[in-house]
Amino acid sequence: MAFPRGAPPPAIVPRAQWRADETRRDAHAHYAEKVTAVFIHHTDTPNGYDCASVPRTLRNLYTGQTRDRSWGDLGYNFLVDTCGNIYEGRAGGAGRPVIGSHTLGFNHGTTGIAAIGTFGRGTPVPPAMEHAIAALAAWKLGLSGIDPTSKVRLTSTNDKSRYTKGTSAQFDAISGHRDGYATSCPGEALLARLPAIRNLAAGLQNRSPQTPIGTLVPTSLQNLRDAGGLPGSHSVRRPSLDSGLPRG
Repeated sequence: MAFPRGAPPPAIVPRAQWRADETRRDAHAHYAEKVTAVFIHHTDTPNGYDCASVPRTLRNLYTGQTRDRSWGDLGYNFLVDTCGNIYEGRAGGAGRPVIGSHTLGFNHGTTGIAAIGTFGRGTPVPPAMEHAIAALAAWKLGLSGIDPTSKVRLTSTNDKSRYTKGTSAQFDAISGHRDGYATSCPGEALLARLPAIRNLAAGLQNRSPQTPIGTLVPTSLQNLRDAGGLPGSHSVRRPSLDSGLPRG
């Protein structure tokens, strides 16, 4: 199938696979007309984890945000681990423009992607994670015909963001959390990789000859099962490597 100004959907681990307790969340999701920008976060959780343990980490994040912060669901739309596995975060349909709770003032019409871990200065961003973020961003932006290397305009909905409510501001189509809110998220190391991620995503949309289509794909769902990260699988160690605002 050709995606002349878009990208194919990457493999995404659904909520049921990481055993999200659906009784904890609001019954109804909320939607924008489309997604025009992506905000990148980190979860500000420990690094060096087994990718097989990520479902448990997601359940802990989910509990923290729904029970301890009284949010209606996970704030992030998607989360990505160091092995390149992509997880559905907020409920409502991975292919739909679900409004999350990840970048105060700029949740409407955007998608929040959180890198699982802490990516401060000097912390390497694993290539598999970087490629998965790019593949996910390319797909979500491509659904609206957005070039990942372009600039977009967003309007703030909250005075507590970097811009007063009603202010229109220009952002990169793939921006860091700190671009919209006063925070260190997504960490200096991940922030420094955003130009490369934008270029990778553009290549996946067939907008750049430098990146062959089909070369940057995250770990498949089957590989994740083999690694023991999903129910019914055996445990195998994998290499280690905001919001409403989530911790990032």
